[in-house]
Amino acid sequence: MFRGAIVAIVTPFKEGKIDEAALRELIEFQIVNGTQGIVPCGTTGESSTLSYEEHDRVIEITIETVKKRVPVIAGTGSNSTEEALRLTMHAYKAGADGALLVCPYYNRPTQEGLYQHYKTIAEKVPLPIIPYNIPGRTGVNLLPETVARLSKIDNIVGIKEASGSLTQMGEVINLCGDDFYLLSGDDIITLPVLALGGRGVISVVSNVAPADVVAMIDTFEAGDLRRARELHYKLAPLVGALFLETSPVPVKAALAMMGKIEADVRLPLCKISDANYEKLNKAMLDYGLISGKPR
Repeated sequence: MFRGAIVAIVTPFKEGKIDEAALRELIEFQIVNGTQGIVPCGTTGESSTLSYEEHDRVIEITIETVKKRVPVIAGTGSNSTEEALRLTMHAYKAGADGALLVCPYYNRPTQEGLYQHYKTIAEKVPLPIIPYNIPGRTGVNLLPETVARLSKIDNIVGIKEASGSLTQMGEVINLCGDDFYLLSGDDIITLPVLALGGRGVISVVSNVAPADVVAMIDTFEAGDLRRARELHYKLAPLVGALFLETSPVPVKAALAMMGKIEADVRLPLCKISDANYEKLNKAMLDYGLISGKPR
């Protein structure tokens, strides 16, 4: 259902507002370069600082621009089940192909609470649902046994896994079977996740180098492990640079270097430090994504 190189697309801002024209251009850039799915309003899209109206609008723009050429998986997570339900229902009515819901953050629900959270939303919205497990940001780990329970709900179809534990990801794949899609939530371990049986990645680096992420996954699936490994090692320094500071600060700076958006982020995020900007600029130059040193 959802596989391959899926971009967690940034939300471009200009003068404090969503830059709708830049967002549409970013989407076209992704599709032209072979991206196999787009996630608007994920955590990379700064969903936590968008108003309801802005959140709805970004999803609507994405669906309108994509025109069913690739799946749109709307980010609709929240630490409030009612809020997540409201956002997911809007995505369904707007025509999204699926919804990505980050684990409820800060309130640290139990495994039963996590199960009930996702079950409630899945039962009320007839849309394919993908939980997003990222303990480093949420303070709670969606364990394999809980994922296995969730996989038995018809429209919970996969998981974005960013626990950093290949052991845990292997357990999820083993427990949930071939009909349940595990997607990497960490660019740097996409290739090992594929080797375990993962189906792809919801990617940050795809914002700037989509074609190579697509090629790495496609060549792996075609059995050309040597080429997939070459692309992994090519991407690795760029991935490192894009996480020098809290995402999406560096990736927005990188896209600004490419002339695609302004580097604006919303507080409490702030612009990249001068020292890290220099490191990012070098990584972009080395990769061949830029030819100069704009600021």
